[in-house]
Amino acid sequence: MFKNVIENADSFLPETISTLYMTIFTAIIAGIIGLFFGVVLTVTAKGAILENRFVNSLLDKIINLLRSLPFIITLAIIAPLTVFIVGTRIGDTAAIVPLVFGTFPFFARQVENSLVQVDKGIIEAALSMGDSPVDIIFGVYLKEGLPSLIRAASLTLISLIGLTAMAGAVGAGGLGKLAIAQGYNRFQDDITLVATLIILVIVYIIQAVANLLVKKTEH
Repeated sequence: MFKNVIENADSFLPETISTLYMTIFTAIIAGIIGLFFGVVLTVTAKGAILENRFVNSLLDKIINLLRSLPFIITLAIIAPLTVFIVGTRIGDTAAIVPLVFGTFPFFARQVENSLVQVDKGIIEAALSMGDSPVDIIFGVYLKEGLPSLIRAASLTLISLIGLTAMAGAVGAGGLGKLAIAQGYNRFQDDITLVATLIILVIVYIIQAVANLLVKKTEH
C-alpha cells in the first residue's frame, strides 16, 4: 500500500526540513513586519493615541492591496526583488521573499484586529497617568492583547504552511512540492497522503503550542 513511500523514504526528511526552514524564517521576518504595521494601523486609527488619518488610510490601502493578490501572482511580481535580495529566484531561500510578502499583510490585519479589542478603559487610565505612546503600546496594547496575538500568530503560521506548498512554483522544496511533483503528477497517491499527514502533524503541533501559550498568558 505504501510501496512508493518506502522507495522514496529518504526524500521525506529533507523536504520536511525545507518546509520548516521556509516556515520559520518567513515567520520571523513577516512576524516583525506584520506586528509593526499592525501596531501602526491600530494607534493611528480615528480616536487612537497617535491618530493620523493619512498614515492610517495609506497603510490600510497598501495592506488591502497586498492581501488581495493571489500568492501565485505575488511570486511572479516579486521575482525581480527576490533576485535583487537573494541573487536567485529559485530555491528555498528565494521562496522566503514572496512568502514574506504573502504573509505579513495577513498578520498585520490579524494584529490590528487583536489590538482593537484591548479595553479602552485601560488605555484611558494609562493616558491619565501620563504614560507615553510607547509605554502604552508595549505596556497596554501588546501586554493586554498577548493571548489574542498568539492566536493570530498560530493562524498565520498555519496559513503560511499552506503557502509553502505553492512555493514549488519557484523551484523551492518542501512537503508541498513532494506531494504534487512526486505524488500527484506521478500518480503515487501514497506519497501525497504521507506528505499531507506530515503537514497535518506540523499544523497540530503549532495549534497545540499556541493553545498552551494562550492558557498561560490569559488573566
